[in-house]
This record gives sequence, structure tokens and C-alpha cells, in this order.
Amino acid sequence: MDAKLTLSFNQDIVTRAKKYASDNNISLSRLIEHLLTQVTATEYKSLEDYPITDWVNMVAEGEIEYKKSAKTSRKSSKDEFFASKK
Repeated sequence: MDAKLTLSFNQDIVTRAKKYASDNNISLSRLIEHLLTQVTATEYKSLEDYPITDWVNMVAEGEIEYKKSAKTSRKSSKDEFFASKK
């Protein structure tokens, strides 16, 4: 069950976060929920103890390649779905 939460952030951060969420086809609410889930998944004594994600470490070491697919339109997705059912 979802619960409403009111937060205050610097406007520049909000703008960048909205763009990031949009670019990754996720709502800002779900993005924040994901980040809070990651932070609270393990009991760290402080934020300084919170590790950089494994993904960031792999990218920094060149072990992973991230490919972003192009956004598809809703109509295109619908057409593709119905074509797959034939």
C-alpha cells in the first residue's frame, strides 16, 4: 500500500531528478522509493558507512557495459504487443 510523503529538496536537485526519472521511464516517486529501499536494506551506522553500489564499482573498473534502449511510443508498444499475439 502506498503512503503519501511530503519532502523538500533544492529545486535544482528536483529538476535533475525528474529528468533522470523521465529518461529512465520511472516515476520520481518510484525512483525515491528505490533509493530509500537501497539505503534501508542493511543497517548502516551512518551514511558514511553506506557503500557505493556494486554497479558503480563495476562501471569504474570497466567490467560492465550499460546500454540504454530508445524510448518507444505507447502506440508502438501496443502495436508490438498485439502483433506478438497473432
